[in-house]
Amino acid sequence: MGTKFLKTFEILFNKSIVDLNVAKITHRSYEKGEIQLALEVVFFHLQQSAEKLIKSLLDLNKIKFPHTHDLENIINLLKENNIKSVNNIDLLIPLSEYAVDGRYAVLHDDIEDVNIYINLLEKFI
Repeated sequence: MGTKFLKTFEILFNKSIVDLNVAKITHRSYEKGEIQLALEVVFFHLQQSAEKLIKSLLDLNKIKFPHTHDLENIINLLKENNIKSVNNIDLLIPLSEYAVDGRYAVLHDDIEDVNIYINLLEKFI
């Protein structure tokens, strides 16, 4: 039985799904009152899902991308290279705040935004 080695875009794609699932499960538990947390945790995983998904698409199309958490930067790479993704992808840009700063700072977002991001990322996948 041979071992299948995953390509970078497959690894990034799979990890983006994991981050989205973590965000969804954590958000659901929070809404049910099962856990207490800072919503920044959910937004962090949404940002990570978006970043990995975009980088996966870039890698699939053999486009080199910088080591960055700035979603606007890598979304622009998709556009510059005429790579189709999802409508309204620019709505993901505000998630960039949660890549690093959101882990250490107090950022406030409306809990309703979570569902907008989840729906957009699910369509993207």
